[in-house]
Amino acid sequence: MSSRSEEDLCCPVCQDIFRDPVVLSCSHSFCKACLQKWWQGKNTFQCPCCKRKSSKSDPPRNLALKNLSEAFLLENKKGASAGLDNICSLHSEKLKIFCLDHQQPVCVICRDSKAHNNHRFRPIDEAAQDHREELQKALKPLQEKLKLYEQVKGNCDQTIKYIQVQAQQTEKQISEQFKKLHLFLHLEEKARVAALRKEEEQKSQMLKKKIKALSTDIAVLAGTIKATEKDLRTEDISFLLNYKAAVRRVQQRPLLDDPEPVSGALIDVVKHLGNLTFNIWNMMKQMVSYSPVVLDPNTADPELIVSDDLSGVKSGEKQPLPKNPERTKFSCSVLGSEGLKSGAHSWGVDVGTNKDWELGLLGEDIEANGHLQSQLWRILFSDGKFTAFCASGPEKELQLTKTVQRIKVHLDFDEGKLSFLDYDANTHIHTFKHNFTNTLYPYMYTENPQLLKILPVKVSVTVEE
Repeated sequence: MSSRSEEDLCCPVCQDIFRDPVVLSCSHSFCKACLQKWWQGKNTFQCPCCKRKSSKSDPPRNLALKNLSEAFLLENKKGASAGLDNICSLHSEKLKIFCLDHQQPVCVICRDSKAHNNHRFRPIDEAAQDHREELQKALKPLQEKLKLYEQVKGNCDQTIKYIQVQAQQTEKQISEQFKKLHLFLHLEEKARVAALRKEEEQKSQMLKKKIKALSTDIAVLAGTIKATEKDLRTEDISFLLNYKAAVRRVQQRPLLDDPEPVSGALIDVVKHLGNLTFNIWNMMKQMVSYSPVVLDPNTADPELIVSDDLSGVKSGEKQPLPKNPERTKFSCSVLGSEGLKSGAHSWGVDVGTNKDWELGLLGEDIEANGHLQSQLWRILFSDGKFTAFCASGPEKELQLTKTVQRIKVHLDFDEGKLSFLDYDANTHIHTFKHNFTNTLYPYMYTENPQLLKILPVKVSVTVEE
């Protein structure tokens, strides 16, 4: 910077480069400490230059001037120290050689001094090259570590975006499922209210007919009684003259049977409200399905598409999915969401006419011969052949007499048996025997766009006493 620039960066009070400058409303700037010292003990806050009054006792900082001042000081400091880097501080000679024992640059006088007696030396350029190579070698693990950290960070960034997509898709599917339930309940409500209104109308009409008939009988009887009572109030001669007619009129209206109240005229409240929620729940099982195995999309290979209800999987276009630890390392495969640790478990899979699939169980990796080995028991269908394979034994070809479109998988964990059967014929296909100890996960594989689907099991509603 020029000398004029240095003057522009000096505080008018201390005549030194600005330190934490503030600016007054008159546009003059001062070091904050200088201005506070100038104002100390004074009743009014005036500009030290133009004497204009300031409305603020704590004026705002001048950030632009602060940055310029700090940059000027830093540049001057670098310029002052740059010329001293190549000069020996003891002998004011140029540093030309490097002492390997002290690991520092020295001048030729230092080399001949007692301090460096019998020491090894190298030219500056050779020593710098050797040390650069050593430092580069030491730096390489850090660079690799940085690369790994950046990859993990990039995957985390990708995961955040994918989480948002997952949340939106899952929310949409939840809404769709509840819309179906809401629609069912709405239609059921309308049907039940309609049935109630229909019963109300029928019973009201029935009672209206009954009331109409009773009203007719009442009118006839009332007329007969009124006429007869009138005859009874006449003179004796008139009464006797009309007596036969009066008797005949009364006898023509013989007493009818007593009217009975209408049975069952009230609304059958029990039919409409009795165990209402249970009955609706029982009816809902027609639209509710239960899958004994729920697939976990977070374990699925990027080339697989898991169905919305998490019961089926098929091959599709590769998706940009994050590399989360749960995702299976086996290509084109997906795992069940729940691990099996004991007991007996069964589920069916509709493989249809899919020409490339595998079904089985995947266990945790175990150490074998000094390296980790996957524990996988599966049957597979490919190129028109059925085979069975596990990590602890050779692959075995299976001879099936007919095409199988639905497979039943049955695990008896405690007995150590994993069996595969023809779901429809209930005939045996193959059984693995193994002493299972680790958690096992249902495993499915396909490279075919046709869906492999877990068969739903029958849902029932029971009442326990």
